[in-house]
Amino acid sequence: MTSALSASPQTGAGVSHAKQIAWWLVICAAMVFAMVMLGGATRLTESGLSIVEWKPLTVTPPLDAAAWQAEFEHYQQSPQFEQKNSWMTVDDFKGIFWLEYLHRLWGRIIGAAFLLPFLWFLYKRAIDKPLAWKLGGLFVLGGAQGALGWFMVASGLQDRPDVSQYRLAAHLFTALILYALLIWTALDLFRGQHYEAATQRNNAPLAGFALGISAAVLLVMVSGAFVAGLDAGLTYNTFPLMDGRLVPTGLGLMEPWYINLFENVTTVQFDHRVLAISLVLLILFTWVRARPLRLTSRARLLVNALLAMALLQAGLGISTLLLVVPVPLALAHQTGALILLTLALCLAHTVRAPAAEAHAQPLHVKPAE
Repeated sequence: MTSALSASPQTGAGVSHAKQIAWWLVICAAMVFAMVMLGGATRLTESGLSIVEWKPLTVTPPLDAAAWQAEFEHYQQSPQFEQKNSWMTVDDFKGIFWLEYLHRLWGRIIGAAFLLPFLWFLYKRAIDKPLAWKLGGLFVLGGAQGALGWFMVASGLQDRPDVSQYRLAAHLFTALILYALLIWTALDLFRGQHYEAATQRNNAPLAGFALGISAAVLLVMVSGAFVAGLDAGLTYNTFPLMDGRLVPTGLGLMEPWYINLFENVTTVQFDHRVLAISLVLLILFTWVRARPLRLTSRARLLVNALLAMALLQAGLGISTLLLVVPVPLALAHQTGALILLTLALCLAHTVRAPAAEAHAQPLHVKPAE
């Protein structure tokens, strides 16, 4: 990932557009952050299957009793109603409808919040072709994320009232990649031609560790999606033991063996535990390695915050498990994972080796007129 600033050293004119674009991307990233939280809430409350049609251009909810009855009749044909919620009335249905409606509406709002400023910046000739392609790719990725969301929901409208854990994991992973790319591109724009040489000195290994932590957080979060998709958090609600053992029985009951990683409840929860503990140890090791390094105050703050957040996140995860997945605590756990990812990305960007800057293609944002 390279720098994306086209500032004029004499006038600094390009900095104006770069900062505008960077803050716009930060706002979009924050909206994606909120979208992931909304998605978690719809999953935890089993609201995600309440709207059984995909109408991407429709933004209005039912507005009268007849429209609500029609929407409810569509829902009554779904497996979730037939197998789980046959007791519901229209008023009960509204309780799960609104959260899924907000989730979908927020996705459309994100699309507009990205597309309209993007078109404006193109019209103003504020960005050149390389950055335009990059931002266009992010918009396409966001659209694909919405389509993948419906693909996931559709898996729960066939025979069983549960979405495919594979599609759930893919949906979450795509959202996380979009979020990470938005953050990284914004950081490139904020940095521009000006990076803190003192922070960069001799810190290439630390940057590598931080990028490794970022990848590890993604892996742990995706494994958490499989836990959620299989409701594996509702089993083995003890820690550190599972069924009275550190390594439980039943890890490899399915054939072929690799299916256990994705469909065996015991294996999926065990893997998530092992990956999460390994992540905390990796962050602790990185913190120890960073202690003797000469870092700026910002880099030092990020290293310390990363360790503190990792310990807090571990506590949230254990508490969520022991208390059998209460919704507020589970959402806090998901929020903590995203914060951890953000800190790791910011640290990696802050301590990148200067060689990456020196060989970057200069200028992706055109000077302001």
